[in-house]
Amino acid sequence: MLLADIVLIVHFLYVLFVVGSLPVIWVGAWLKMMFVTNPWFRYLHLAAILFVVAESLFGVACPLTVWENSLRQIERDSSFIQRWLHFIIFYNVPEAILAVVYCLFAGLVAMTFKWVPPRRIRVD
Repeated sequence: MLLADIVLIVHFLYVLFVVGSLPVIWVGAWLKMMFVTNPWFRYLHLAAILFVVAESLFGVACPLTVWENSLRQIERDSSFIQRWLHFIIFYNVPEAILAVVYCLFAGLVAMTFKWVPPRRIRVD
């Protein structure tokens, strides 16, 4: 159960990165914080949501979910971590709706590249 919980925590952190980075970028740009224009951060964020969109559009289950589920088959008991993180991460809605939400969110992330463009920080 410990290994399954670790996989679930990694999954939660991935979701947190994808969802949480967008408001961090907007607020950081408003506060003139330079790290929000870091190209590595920005392109990694875009790639992360595009990976989710591709999984959804092609009907592929998330590898972290599959891995966690296979680990959980060994143990029948659910943990505190599992109950709360599943409550936060997983929703009981049709896949088509999730695909639309993921695509809209990816579009918002892409539009943010125009509003808050990535820039290299020059060190002279």
